[in-house]
Amino acid sequence: MIDQYAVFGNPISHSRSPEIHAAFATQLGHRFSYVRIEAPLDDFVGAVQSFRRSGGIGANVTVPFKLAAFALATEHSARAVAAGAANTLCFGLRQDDAVFADNTDGVGLVRDIRQNLRQAITGRRVLVLGAGGAARSVLAALAAEAPAELAIANRTLFKAQRLLMDLSPCFGDLHAHVIDVAALPGHRFDLVINATSASLFEDLPLIPPACFDPHALAYDMMYGKGLTPFLALARNAGAQTVDGVGMLVEQAAEACWLWRGVRPDTKPVIEALRLAF
Repeated sequence: MIDQYAVFGNPISHSRSPEIHAAFATQLGHRFSYVRIEAPLDDFVGAVQSFRRSGGIGANVTVPFKLAAFALATEHSARAVAAGAANTLCFGLRQDDAVFADNTDGVGLVRDIRQNLRQAITGRRVLVLGAGGAARSVLAALAAEAPAELAIANRTLFKAQRLLMDLSPCFGDLHAHVIDVAALPGHRFDLVINATSASLFEDLPLIPPACFDPHALAYDMMYGKGLTPFLALARNAGAQTVDGVGMLVEQAAEACWLWRGVRPDTKPVIEALRLAF
């Protein structure tokens, strides 16, 4: 039997992860399967257990199960602990019932911005929209890049404040803070990251055009055909725009390294995926 992997989410039909890992397998000369699994919103653990019983040895986890994946694990990487959320699971590494959790979202985002887009994070004013699992997954990695400012904005102010408090050990002396959505028009940023799930549903997060600096980069962690409403707004405001395809491939490459012990070349996979849209 070949090694089995999967990506869990709800919804999950939009996920391109199977294509990405299939490309990695071809590139590396490996044989394994990788499928989408839509877990019930009220039974993520049951879905994972069923997959393990069928022979699954590793999984990716996306919206809205990253916190649940962290809670399910018996062991955690430093990155997962810093984020308080997990997007990658490895089963039975040291003992049959062990579940190791990691978080490759942050490193995937940072690698895409720095290496693929050749944009700096250090010294820039960064705004993260959202306070759910996606935002939690990348804030520690962004903080490690030493931006001049790291702000969090969310529809529910309390949720953003709680996230800031939860991750406070990662921020040190960094200027990290929460901004009320109503106060956003009074602030400008060099890098605006949409970590909400709004783009999945063709909705627009609460972001005024005035937030984008004239040379800003607008980064949507979601991806799809054409511009998301967030990216359309940002482009109209004069910002450079990019979706989360690069991040998706980079975090997948990190997961592949965890599972297979080798990190694939991401550039041709990113290019192929963009051509497919």
